[in-house]
Amino acid sequence: MSPLKVWTNRLRGLLLQWLLLLSLLSATGSFRSKIFTKHVLRSNLSTSFYVLDDTPGLDRVFDGIGGVSGGGATSRLLVNYPEPYRSEILDYLFKPNFGASLHILKVEIGGDGQTTDGTEPSHMHYKGDENYFRGYEWWLMKEAKKRNPNIKLIGLPWSFPGWIGSGKSWPYDSPSITALYIVSWILGAKKYHNLDIDYIGIWNEKEPYKTYIKILREKLNEKDLNGVKIIANDDHWDPISNYLGLDPRIQNAIDVIGVHYPGTHTLQDALKTNKAIWSTEDCSIFNHEDGGGFWARILNQNYVNGQMTSTIAWNLVSSYYPQLLFERDGLLTAKEPWSGHYAVEAPIWITAHTTQFAQPGWQYLKTVGHLFNGGSCVVLTDGLGNLTIIIETMTHQYSQCRKSRVPFFQVSEQTITFSLQGTFKELTMLQVWYSKLGKKPWNNAFQQLPPLTIIDGTVTLKLGVDELYTLTTITTGQKGSHPIPPESRPFPSNFEDNFNVGNSLFRASPHFADQTGVFEYFTNDQGTGDHTFTLRQMLNQRPITWAEDADQTISIIGDYNWRNLNISCDIYIEKPVTGGIFIAARVNKAGSSIRSAQGLFFWVFADGSYQVTNDLERKMVIRSGSSDTHWGSWYTLILNISNTQVYGLLTHWSGWKWRVGLDSVPPNGWVAIGTKNFEFGQFDNLRIQT
Repeated sequence: MSPLKVWTNRLRGLLLQWLLLLSLLSATGSFRSKIFTKHVLRSNLSTSFYVLDDTPGLDRVFDGIGGVSGGGATSRLLVNYPEPYRSEILDYLFKPNFGASLHILKVEIGGDGQTTDGTEPSHMHYKGDENYFRGYEWWLMKEAKKRNPNIKLIGLPWSFPGWIGSGKSWPYDSPSITALYIVSWILGAKKYHNLDIDYIGIWNEKEPYKTYIKILREKLNEKDLNGVKIIANDDHWDPISNYLGLDPRIQNAIDVIGVHYPGTHTLQDALKTNKAIWSTEDCSIFNHEDGGGFWARILNQNYVNGQMTSTIAWNLVSSYYPQLLFERDGLLTAKEPWSGHYAVEAPIWITAHTTQFAQPGWQYLKTVGHLFNGGSCVVLTDGLGNLTIIIETMTHQYSQCRKSRVPFFQVSEQTITFSLQGTFKELTMLQVWYSKLGKKPWNNAFQQLPPLTIIDGTVTLKLGVDELYTLTTITTGQKGSHPIPPESRPFPSNFEDNFNVGNSLFRASPHFADQTGVFEYFTNDQGTGDHTFTLRQMLNQRPITWAEDADQTISIIGDYNWRNLNISCDIYIEKPVTGGIFIAARVNKAGSSIRSAQGLFFWVFADGSYQVTNDLERKMVIRSGSSDTHWGSWYTLILNISNTQVYGLLTHWSGWKWRVGLDSVPPNGWVAIGTKNFEFGQFDNLRIQT
């Protein structure tokens, strides 16, 4: 061996011993940085050395990675997918060692109100009303559990049914009633679906109410739900961290501090509470390469910078109509149940880099943090000798979020060497999984590379930019796949629904997306001729809102690009004197912007009048007059739009028609149905032709 090589090996050994000493000092408190012993020394070969050692003890417990279903009816269209495509989508999300392999599913506890891209139905529309089969979240939780029995379930309300607040837009008028309402949802999940809810939240992104938190804990314990943990406050850091320091009952009631979009940083007062800290809503990104890069970065740096032990993406699956708010923000896109088309996007495989190789209950090593030339690394172990190292080098370009701009930072190519000490010293090989963003095609992400051989307890890796590596002892990783799904195609140009499904499993008609109010399948007990099974708007009171619900109920359907079409629908006004119902076309807004929606709205009222308006709020009336309609009878409304004009027809005992121009009507938009204010109303035999 040459003298130069001998000298180099001796120097390398001294460097590694020095780094090991520093890591031991870190454990004893003499070196308390929560980042690697980084850039302590760089060799002439531009290699940075990092010690991975469990001898000083381990750090926080890893609680898992998850996704949010709801928080705006974001999974609305998923349930309508035909098989086998629906099951394939669920495999990519939940099946262990297949795709995203999520550890956590967080669902909206439906409260009948608009929560970003639609409404989700409550299990109790009215006091004394209970139905634990409304909506799709029960089904989704069961499908997730079917694939991964160990997945953790979280429930969180965004809105509440109106009866809880005694007519006020405030759910804490009687905190005991609200707590029992939430407890009933948890009990119903177990009784009717055999689902154990692991965590429960307070009120999404609203100021927490101390008295309610304490009462909720009491009511949970009274129903033997001591194991259900409370997360608060699903918003910013304050005031929960202050509450915990000032009130022992709050300290005992809350198990997890949950924050939204923390930017990878934690409030120091939150760390002092010694509670688990989670980013309970994060990401909010397009599910393409930029979004994938942001997701890769925060999955590491939420812990590196903020010691957050769980990160949950909003949203789970982009399964809502295009042109709604935050289109394609899901880990996966599935917005065409009529075609069966879906797209497995970059964030699925970014997630797999962590979820397939570390499980809840594993622990972080104390030596985790930023790399010398940018990027970050986290290291986890199961305490039984297994080791997983996740490295990201995302650049500023591929690390942007819709919610906030990420401050500029730099990343460059680098070579890193890990020295494995303690339990890991005898390891001889690590499996390697690799993704590169910023280079087409991104679907080459999550590729298994040849294993890395560990020589004398060290392993060296050359890193480029916008790369993601997982080095692990776990050998069960897999890039799962299903056959290519059908090609994308538009919503059917000829659509009919007679709502004769009766007692549907999900209570809702396929493809309708409720924006204000709740529209459910309904059976007329008395039977009314051809209208035994109908679609009914079920709310008679404004919910306790989270977003800006309209004063009129409305549900949309179809293709936002629709222009010229013919719509017919049977309608039934249930409210005497002041009741009213509409059908509409070219509706141009929905979601949280629903109040300002414009289009062509054809209204008939129980007082025998009609209106044609170009807005939902009826501020801009194009035409009005007598229609001879009243409550308690069925009528057929017809709306026909051509390039230059629109006419409406109401058929009952005699034909009657009106005609207007299109000067003030949007050029395209969805079809919609709805009622005046919050009132019961029924629909049947909908037909749309374009």
